[in-house]
Amino acid sequence: MVAIELRDVRKAYGQAEVIKGIDLSIAHGEFCVFVGPSGCGKSTLLRMISGLEDISGGEIAIGGEVVNRIPAADRGLAMVFQSYALYPHMTVRQNLSFGLENINTPKPEIARKVDEVARMLQIEQLLDRRPKDLSGGQRQRVAIGRAVVREPRVFLFDEPLSNLDAELRVDMRGEIAALHRRLENTMIYVTHDQVEAMTMADKIAVLRLGKLEQFGRPLDLYNTPANLFVAGFIGSPKMNFIAGQVDTNDRTLMRLDTGETLRLPVTGFAQRAGEKVTLGIRPNHLCASDDGPVTVHVRSVEQLGGESYVYGQTATGSAITVHSPGQTRIGLGDTIRVGAPEEEIHLFDSDTGLTLREA
Repeated sequence: MVAIELRDVRKAYGQAEVIKGIDLSIAHGEFCVFVGPSGCGKSTLLRMISGLEDISGGEIAIGGEVVNRIPAADRGLAMVFQSYALYPHMTVRQNLSFGLENINTPKPEIARKVDEVARMLQIEQLLDRRPKDLSGGQRQRVAIGRAVVREPRVFLFDEPLSNLDAELRVDMRGEIAALHRRLENTMIYVTHDQVEAMTMADKIAVLRLGKLEQFGRPLDLYNTPANLFVAGFIGSPKMNFIAGQVDTNDRTLMRLDTGETLRLPVTGFAQRAGEKVTLGIRPNHLCASDDGPVTVHVRSVEQLGGESYVYGQTATGSAITVHSPGQTRIGLGDTIRVGAPEEEIHLFDSDTGLTLREA
């Protein structure tokens, strides 16, 4: 059983603290994705787990053993990088077998493992080629195969699909997810792409500025975000936000900064009369209607055939995106009114950014 525990893990470069006390528990066999904007510390955290970066404080335990002082080569992990890191002068077969040769694995066993991995990743026909003769997707399969052939306890992926085109990224996402189901190893995957995180992960860790904002299952983060940052980061297109204030006499009414009034659910939130709040509504929950409470001035429209996106803004400049299935007659320059079901409304404290919920 190879669970991973991070206990108050910290990393500082001089006076600059880049990882600020992260506690995290990844169960055996889970596919965990670290996601967040550039500079949030996700790759640094992955390198600390791998042993490629020393930690400044806290503990990292792998399979119940604290590994703070154990070298990277002795942690039983395999890492797949964004840059593939293949040896250009070696064939694919030689790239796959090199690590096993270094630990004096018998040649018949090397041949068996390389052939098994090549079949698994469908690269048998590439074994005698060199990296320069491979496409980006083929190189990434070889890089993954080089990790798999070592039979590590844990796989670590550092933005492995960033160099691929959009269509190939979708294909490779599916292949990595299938690989996880087949091997049932613990995997940690770093990306800045929240779509990758949502489609691949058992659990997602959302990071910002070296801190863990929320950790949980993808749909839990989508449906019940802990704060404004998570709500805006998880989900594509991002959640719409409109500032306002709870009515001083009726806490089920919100007076928007636009001067418009919106009805809040009677239950579900712990807002106080007169409190400054931020309303959040996902684009697919907004719909245009003549009696909608919010006026939107349309700036652009995307007609994709099977679905449509309307982009606009409120009178105070808040960006609004409306997503709907099918095609729309709304056009550039139109003014529309939009609303959403009460049960789809999210509410956040404007000062702390935390989600408001009833205790």
